[in-house]
Amino acid sequence: MITTDILIIGAGPTGLFAVFEAGLLKLKCHIIDALPQPGGQLSELYPKKPIFDIPGYPSVLAGDLVDNLMEQIKQFQPGFTLNEKAETIQKLEDGTFVVTTNKGTEHHAKAIAIAGGLGSFEPRKPLIEDIEFYEDKGVEYFVKDPELFRDKKIVIAGGGDSALDWSIFLANVASQVTLIHRRNEFRGALDSVEKVQELKKAGKIQLITPAEVTGIHGSEKVEALDVEIDGAHQKIETDYFIPLFGLTPKLGAIANWGLEIEKNAIKVNNALDYQTNVEGIYAIGDINTYPGKLKLILCGFHEATLMCQSVYNKLNPGKKYVLKYTTVSGVDGFDGTRKEAEKQVVKAIE
Repeated sequence: MITTDILIIGAGPTGLFAVFEAGLLKLKCHIIDALPQPGGQLSELYPKKPIFDIPGYPSVLAGDLVDNLMEQIKQFQPGFTLNEKAETIQKLEDGTFVVTTNKGTEHHAKAIAIAGGLGSFEPRKPLIEDIEFYEDKGVEYFVKDPELFRDKKIVIAGGGDSALDWSIFLANVASQVTLIHRRNEFRGALDSVEKVQELKKAGKIQLITPAEVTGIHGSEKVEALDVEIDGAHQKIETDYFIPLFGLTPKLGAIANWGLEIEKNAIKVNNALDYQTNVEGIYAIGDINTYPGKLKLILCGFHEATLMCQSVYNKLNPGKKYVLKYTTVSGVDGFDGTRKEAEKQVVKAIE
């Protein structure tokens, strides 16, 4: 049983920043996320695309923002349960909660903050007959461990950043990398497209466009793929098929937790603390809804801050928290580290 003060469901930017705000209040956090790495959409869908509306950053790459948020919260030592979905919730008599994931991992928390973005992400699966049979038998929708593909033949399908980036990375891991896209043009970062072009010329990536995978062969696991190229059909031998067509957001099991739902979003009290209709459960970021809601990262940061203040007040009744700016108070981490401004020097000028 993992115990924590605040259990955050969703490791996107809003969930990560909530760890920092909670840490300032000496509250411990643990995060559950269905994806295999922190960052949510920023890491999975567009890590190399710039974001222009983060205060203080005229432009910041999505992946760099995630890296910075992870560095910012490192001293507060959050725990992570990744590649698992929050499945069931039980509210105990003392007002605390037990949340169990789809893999049976139990978490005991004093408060819940649902920061699941647009919901738990599920891969967009190609419409190929019997593809479910081959899942975890050669069909992989995420690259969780690159070493799985060491010295193997792999086929990646897709035309976005994920397909390009993993083709580049795995070109130095797999024995053979084939990238298939239904168009000749790729929608990804220019440097990634150019890198794939270089690797193709060097013979490290085989590029097949415009083409589409239409079938899978293999008795126990993936052994070959049917590929349609300009109306012609070709059979390609491979050990792994990795379709990277993006993710579909779904509210998932959280929809059955007794929360008030409106248009696939969780209704919250935005006049106070972004709490749901269930006391002790909050929803912050893109997953919540209220009059005037804007689905922006900076709005999620604001909601996370007020949520943490509310949890602190609930867990410390009668204890008044005096807000101090970090420039004055500094930041004390749970790991014993301290960040603070340089002390002023008091010295007479002769």
